[in-house]
Amino acid sequence: MQLTLIDSLDTLPAAQWNNLAGDENPFLRHEFLAALERHHCVGAEAGWWPQHLIVEESGQLLGAVPMYLKNNSYGEFVFDWAWAEAYQRNGLRYYPKLVVSIPYTPATGSRLLLADGQQREAVADRLIEGALDHARGLNVSGLHWLFTHETDTQCLEQHGLMRRVGCQYHWTNQGYRDFDDFLCGFSAEKRKKIKRERRQVRESGVALELLDGHLISDELWDIFHAFYASTFDEKGGIASLTPGFFKELGRTMPGQTLLIMARHSGRYVAGAFFLRGRDTLYGRHWGCNEHFHSLHFEACYYRAIDYCIEHGLTRFEAGAQGEHKISRGFLPTATYSAHWIAHEGFRNAIEDFLTREKIVMERHMQELAEHSPYKS
Repeated sequence: MQLTLIDSLDTLPAAQWNNLAGDENPFLRHEFLAALERHHCVGAEAGWWPQHLIVEESGQLLGAVPMYLKNNSYGEFVFDWAWAEAYQRNGLRYYPKLVVSIPYTPATGSRLLLADGQQREAVADRLIEGALDHARGLNVSGLHWLFTHETDTQCLEQHGLMRRVGCQYHWTNQGYRDFDDFLCGFSAEKRKKIKRERRQVRESGVALELLDGHLISDELWDIFHAFYASTFDEKGGIASLTPGFFKELGRTMPGQTLLIMARHSGRYVAGAFFLRGRDTLYGRHWGCNEHFHSLHFEACYYRAIDYCIEHGLTRFEAGAQGEHKISRGFLPTATYSAHWIAHEGFRNAIEDFLTREKIVMERHMQELAEHSPYKS
């Protein structure tokens, strides 16, 4: 088995990468990751240098890992700012570090992309040890695998990495016939609140349009991008995704791309961007240039749930954070990451912290679940 480091996905045929990535998770697709690179959403200016690992044998691609060298912690959503500050207080360098992640995307998925066959376990071991060797060779502070699913997390733990537990809020389709059928499971008070929010949007005169990539023009992508950028402007953040990135996704992944655009008095006033996997809808970005009561909830949650029910999707992940999602039917769900820390002293300290944090996080999720809107 030959282990190779590549700094651009354009050096690898899309079909080979996608044969490993599959169609379950759109963020793992060559089209998505390569578009980030082509439109400079990652790279030197963004502080995400591609360092992808691949394993080949006899010209066949057997495994891959989407990996990046980072000089910051932006766009990761597994927060280690306190770790970086602790390093700085002790006169140590936390950056650069290596992350195995999908940039700007807090969505759980495979981080060990493996071909089917009897060598899967050996290829996974080769990739993990290769990533650790690369981290040691670069003398970085650590190697962090973010939003790993359970199988990958267990495999990483077997190689000495430390598990971290986080929390998101996900919606699950219980075979609902329509949105009203979904609301039938709510307590009367919670059901009444959501119906009121949806009614307020209708009464405001806002109309919503659902468009996949086939129906989205370059002009409409520019309109949506202005909404997307305005959200970051309001919060003092950086809009890392460019108009060209969104336009390319619309062309290369049209069936997996969804915009929900809001129009009022003949002009667009807001928009929400989603990507669709095999059985899951992923809510990603939202923005507006005019505020209407409950429009965010309607565009980002309720209309997306309608879409999931209509298309038979089993899950809806509406993004990171947001305890307000619980009252709208999204329940706390554990997320995972796995971490290797080079410095022995900090490795021991962080391991102790993660053990205590896990207990607190699990208790917190139990308490949050008690606020479920469902009658049962």
